[in-house]
Amino acid sequence: MRKKYVSTMIFFFMMAGCSTNVTNGSQEEGPLPVSEMTTNLSKLTEKKVEFAVSLLHPKTKDILYSFTPTINADVDEYKKELSQIADDLAKSLDQPMVPAKYTSNGQLTEGMSRVLLDEDKLVDMLLNVRALDKTLDLPLEIAEPNVTAETVKGVEEVVIGSYKTTFNASVVGRSQNIFLSANEINQIVLGPGDRFYFNLVVGERTAARGYQKAKEIVNKEFVEGIGGGICQTSSTLYNAVADAGLEIIELHSHSLSVGYVPAGRDATVSWGGPDFKFMNNKDFPVMIKTIVDKNSGSIEVQILASKQNAAKV
Repeated sequence: MRKKYVSTMIFFFMMAGCSTNVTNGSQEEGPLPVSEMTTNLSKLTEKKVEFAVSLLHPKTKDILYSFTPTINADVDEYKKELSQIADDLAKSLDQPMVPAKYTSNGQLTEGMSRVLLDEDKLVDMLLNVRALDKTLDLPLEIAEPNVTAETVKGVEEVVIGSYKTTFNASVVGRSQNIFLSANEINQIVLGPGDRFYFNLVVGERTAARGYQKAKEIVNKEFVEGIGGGICQTSSTLYNAVADAGLEIIELHSHSLSVGYVPAGRDATVSWGGPDFKFMNNKDFPVMIKTIVDKNSGSIEVQILASKQNAAKV
């Protein structure tokens, strides 16, 4: 009887001990309070992803930018950040085409490709980047000058467009500026689809490059400026290009009328300002030829092509 009583008491105390342990265990190992979970999720929202994606030049495969994605970010703010990245990259990568040109010794230079970053496509790519994407090719549109020594054979044979203007040969500065700028565009060769940007081809007009002071139109006034007169070169070129039926991309008129072309037929240009741009919309190469007579005071611009191709016009 005594043994049975002792056994019952031991059982009772064992049950009480188990109950106490279960209670303590639930306090130590239970779920986190809701407030603490919220704090941890907030920290996760601001956390950077633990991988970076290298953005590559599609041709050279050089790494141009290292991008680290952000998870759970505000979509609108995130898009703004990505758009800024795309804009910065575009400013450093975009470049207009430098067309091919025949040098004085008859050699054909290769020119430089036109490069354009598709910013919208890049933003979309970065929004959808995955952890497995270690590298991504930047969406660059690259257009190389579309000419070779073989395709431009005979390009000087026939005139398909031309225009001639005159100037006062006694005004030395103006005459010199026309001569220098005309020489820069002389023997430029444009293949099908190639573009011509006057400011890019002619370059900055500075005294160090031989340009002189001459009258030019600024804000509806005639003022003295380095390079005055080059607008006669660009305007003569414009009329020759229009005569040849090439596609005009950008064109601006002076704020005052000029005497060397009819009203509305001029093309004003300035470094860092208005430009004259056109594209060869033919399916064959064309060449620009300039003829300047500093004694009589005239400039002629011709657009040339081979006899075979000229027959298509």
